[in-house]
Amino acid sequence: MLSRTADNLYWIARYMERADTVARLLEVGSRISLLPSAQGYRSEWDSLLHATGMAESFAQKYGDPVQRNIESFLFFDRDNPSSIASCITAARENGRIVRTALTTQVWDALNTAFQELRQLEREERSKLELSRLTDWTMRHAAMLRGAIDATLLRDDGFNFLNIGYYLERGDNTARLMDVKYYVLLPRVDFVGSGLDNYQWSTLLRAMGAQRAFHWAYGGEITAVKIADFLIRNPQSPRSLATCSAGLVNHLGRLSKAYGRETEAQLAAQNLHAGIEGATVEAIFDEGLHDFLTRYIAEAAGLANAVHDAYLSGEMR
Repeated sequence: MLSRTADNLYWIARYMERADTVARLLEVGSRISLLPSAQGYRSEWDSLLHATGMAESFAQKYGDPVQRNIESFLFFDRDNPSSIASCITAARENGRIVRTALTTQVWDALNTAFQELRQLEREERSKLELSRLTDWTMRHAAMLRGAIDATLLRDDGFNFLNIGYYLERGDNTARLMDVKYYVLLPRVDFVGSGLDNYQWSTLLRAMGAQRAFHWAYGGEITAVKIADFLIRNPQSPRSLATCSAGLVNHLGRLSKAYGRETEAQLAAQNLHAGIEGATVEAIFDEGLHDFLTRYIAEAAGLANAVHDAYLSGEMR
């Protein structure tokens, strides 16, 4: 497959998964802001910007982190390359470029999301409830993923799409956990409190994982159980273990298809080994924030290796 086609497919998946996560972040902020005692690292809304690395660009344009401005910045703002509107537009443009590599169903899912986005942008902002916007985003992201899984050949294009998905999803799971544990929890002495447990429950709900968590663990929601579920449990669809295993699988399929291994395969194997070899006790001994930060950095290194090996136009 041509590297530019692989790059377009890879970024379709990354952009749509990123849009889905931004919607989930907005939902986390919205739910936790309803708590009268929520007094986070800065504020529950400001914390979302810091967790996603967008605080500086937001401050330059809007100033104080007021909820309405943050909602606009994260959903509609075309100057923000990671806003939902920017991500869906970029995904659709990548899809348009490689239209012949997509099935009709995949293209329709992309194009429908884009056309409905344009309609939303024409509506009065005051009439658009945040819950409507986040539900809409998550629904279209799920529809695209379903079309990909149901209709595409399991060829190298399918592998590049899934590499994009798993890289973005793992990064986003780590960031969503970091929003909760490092930023939204007011003080260390709140650990294990009702506020702490409510925030963990809110995080699970925003990730669409609350029922799955109770099926897997049952009983009380605790930081240790959720860390195990979202980091180490291979049954959890958004866990770091699931994402790193998916990367090993799809990069391994590419190495077989092309008859050679690259630095990307080695980086994926190391990332997965680090997750499989970790225990919850070791993660909390290191510090959950430190562990998640290290994972995000290693995943970024893997993304660079994928780019150098397959997407840059120079096979290495």
